[in-house]
Parts: sequence; C-alpha cells; structure tokens
Amino acid sequence: MNTAALKTFAPAVRKQIMEAVTRKLDYVLTAQTPDYLTTFAPQVASLRKLAQSDRAGLIERAAYTWFNRLAALRFMDARSWHPFRARVLTPATADETQPELLKLTRSGTLPEELKSHTDPARLNDLLDGRISSPDAQGEVYRHLILAACRFYHALLPNLFEKLDDETELLLPDDVLTEHSVVHGFRTEISDADCVEIDDQKRERANVEILGWLYQFYISERKDAVMARKSAVPTEDIPAVTQLFTPHWIVRYLVENSLGRLWLLNRPQSGLKAHMPYYIEGEPETDFLKITKPEEIRLCDPAVGSGHMLTYAFDLLFLIYEEEGYAPSEIPALILQHNLHGLEICPRAAQLAELALVFKAREKSRRFFQPEHLVRPRIVELQNITFAEGELADYFKAIGPVQSEASGNSSFILQPSSLIFRQFEEAKNFGSLIQPCLSESEIQAARSALHTSYSNLHPSEGQLFLRETHLKVLRVLEQAEALTQRYHVVVANPPYMGAKGFNGKMKSFIETNYAEYGADLYSCFI
Repeated sequence: MNTAALKTFAPAVRKQIMEAVTRKLDYVLTAQTPDYLTTFAPQVASLRKLAQSDRAGLIERAAYTWFNRLAALRFMDARSWHPFRARVLTPATADETQPELLKLTRSGTLPEELKSHTDPARLNDLLDGRISSPDAQGEVYRHLILAACRFYHALLPNLFEKLDDETELLLPDDVLTEHSVVHGFRTEISDADCVEIDDQKRERANVEILGWLYQFYISERKDAVMARKSAVPTEDIPAVTQLFTPHWIVRYLVENSLGRLWLLNRPQSGLKAHMPYYIEGEPETDFLKITKPEEIRLCDPAVGSGHMLTYAFDLLFLIYEEEGYAPSEIPALILQHNLHGLEICPRAAQLAELALVFKAREKSRRFFQPEHLVRPRIVELQNITFAEGELADYFKAIGPVQSEASGNSSFILQPSSLIFRQFEEAKNFGSLIQPCLSESEIQAARSALHTSYSNLHPSEGQLFLRETHLKVLRVLEQAEALTQRYHVVVANPPYMGAKGFNGKMKSFIETNYAEYGADLYSCFI
C-alpha cells in the first residue's frame, strides 16, 4: 500500500469535495427548476434549515459522507465484490478509461440489481438524446452512482443511508471528468493498495487502507485545531484525539490479550504459531474460563476506524476454525457474538463497521446476501436530550416502568431517572460515561418499555410518542454498551491533555476522574 500517495490524496480530495458540495448546496438552495420545487421540495427545505443553523457543519458532514461512500465503492471495485458484477468507479481493464458500470449501461445492459434503484428509461433517453442535457453521459453516470448507493442501503444502512434525503442532492454533478471528485479515487488508489499478503503468503483484502484514508483525510483539520492551542470544542475532539494505530502495535495488543486468553483456556492450541508479537508470560491459574468461542466478548471503547477489531477478527477466525466450525459460518458468528466497539465520531464508526463487513465478505462470498448479513456491533454514542415535559408526557402515557432485574432487585424507571441526563454530552465524554443502572437493570427496563409501548393503542398516542420512545431506547442501548462486562478490552485511547479540555469536559473529569485528570488517556486507563 502506497501510504505516501494516500497522504497526499486524502487531504486534497477533502478540499475538493467540500468545495464541490458547497457549490452544489448553493445551487440547490437557489434553483427554481420543477424537480427542486416539487419532487425534492422536502429535501430542499431540510437543507435550507440545516444551512441556516450550521452551514459549515452541514458541508463538512456531507463531504465526509461522500468521501466514505466513494472509498467503499472503490474498495469493492478492487476486490470485485459488487453483487451486480460491475465496477462502479473504475474501468473493467487497465487499457480502458470508462467506468465499467457506465459502459454496460451505454450498451443497454444495466445490471438487473440496479434497475429498481434508478430510471432505466430516463437513462436511455439521456444517452439517445431524447432528453436534452449539456452533459448527458455525466448525468447518467451520476444516477448510476446513486443507484449503487441505494442498492447498498439494504446491506450497509449506516454508511449508505436511505438516499431520498438531502445527502443525495449534495453529490456533486461532475463525477466523470478528470476534474471530478471521483477521478482521484480511480487514479490515486490502485487495486494493489486494497490487497495484502497474509502470514501464509496468500492474497487477501487490506482493510487497513480505510483507516489510513481516514487518518489522512482529517489531518489538516487536526493540525488547524491543534494550532489554536486552546480548549477543544466537542465537534473537534475526534480530529484531535484520533490516531491510526500501526499494525504491529495492534497485533501486539490483541495477541497478548485475546490470544493469551484463548491459550490459557486451550494450552494445546496452535494459535501461538500465528502470533509473532505474543510474549510468553508466567504460568497463570486464575483466569477467565471460556468453553467455546461464542462466549468471548471483546470491546474497543474508542474504536476509531476499527483497526483493533479487524485484527481481532483475524485471530477469532483462526480460533473458530481450530474448534471445527464451518468457515462460511464463522464471519457471522464473530460479528454476532464477539466484537464490540464504541465511538463518538459518526464517520469513524461507519468505517469501523465497513471494515468489519469487508473482513467478513473476504471470508464468506455469501455474506453480502441479505439473509446472511450480520451488522457489526459498533455503537456511535450520540447526544440525547429531552425537552421540558417530554419524558413526563411519555411516562404518563405508558406508566412508570417497574422491573425485576436479575437477583430479584426491583427498580422503577421514571421521568426523573438520572439515566436520561447522562448522555446529554455523549459526544464530549464518550466512553468515560458510567451509567447509573446496571446491565441487568437496563435489560429489564428495555423489555418492560417494549411491552408497555406495544400495548398502547394508536389512538392513545403511540404514534405521537414514537420519537420520544426511540430516544429512550437509544439511551438504554448506549448505557448497555457501557455497562456490559467484556472478557477483553483493547484500545489505543484518545490522547488529549487537560489544556485541551473544554469547560464541560473539565467539570466532568474533575467530578469523575479527579486523580487522573492530566489527560484523557489516563482517564480511559
């Protein structure tokens, strides 16, 4: 992998995408064409509201979104993984210049899987000149990229969100020429960059490229924030604290935690032969007992782009294989039972999920089939606030929730419960939050809330309360991720000294981590 080229490419394309998104935003907000006035009126109204409240943030988020999507499409091009069997961004062969998907569409062979996600008749009319357009071929190709993204919504909904929203409108118009935002993904990222050679000298997908792209993408933002030498606002914490961990460090950490745990439970295991960074320690007799691979729970509480979890995936695959599991079944088992991650940055969380999905697809050709796909357990911690009286109205409708947690200890969840205020600054405090309920209490509360809400008749306000209900469940989901007990916790925690703490973080650290308040790293440890 040519990291030097990626280091130049990623910051440059970030600037290019942001400029292109800005131009497209200005056009959309001022356009008087029939489609923007009627068909896309709700999306335009949403963009106008978002631009008025935080124009810079909107542009930043949209640019991130399209960078991640284009990177994902380019990776799948390189690995020939598209279920519709056509490259989206790149040509089929090195001696061609036209993206394979566009070439097929021009020849009248648009893949069947994409027909329901676009308008084939309109595409043909554009290509045949029956619809006038200054750049018919470019317009067709833009529709094809959107069709591919819609197709992947069912498989990767966290990255490819449903595209009948404002992000679709902000995909730049030019995605075909050598000046487009897509061109660099074709020329600066090679198929070879997406491949690595494993310990057995076999070729496999190199998901590490996703982490490097993200690290380089945020590098200029990180430098700018660091140069201010002042407290770091919440929205800039990811840029300042995220650091892509080199592969040998990842292997050292995972091999001497997850690997050690397995060897303690299986002294005769051959896993050691695959762990060059494993250090033989003193004999141990007091260790966690594991009877089968599905029992292991490993968490990275500051997951970033998922480098710790992707290597843990490799090690777990060997463990399952050694235990006699069918290779085609192992990827889903790993994602369902073993790996957990928490993150405050939505784009990093997307990449972590994407990297794990790619690891699974590498091992199982059928993993992209909806019936076999398993969503990785990556939790993006979100700020959750409730308006005055919102919780009171909610609990008035469903009644105070009294539950029996494990051990027969009873508790009542009600509007004044502290748990509902603990995630108001989740983007600020992240995994340092210590929920006030136990794991068993949270599980019991979720079950009781589901029952109470389901029993409401729509006329009694079930639909009206839906948004509040989803927020309550989100609080409990985030709290559960932070209260679960894990066999292994492995991370490269965020590095930020106390001088970078914003006011709310400083107060939080002084209250909860006073003895370790010199930096975030100490608090995490």
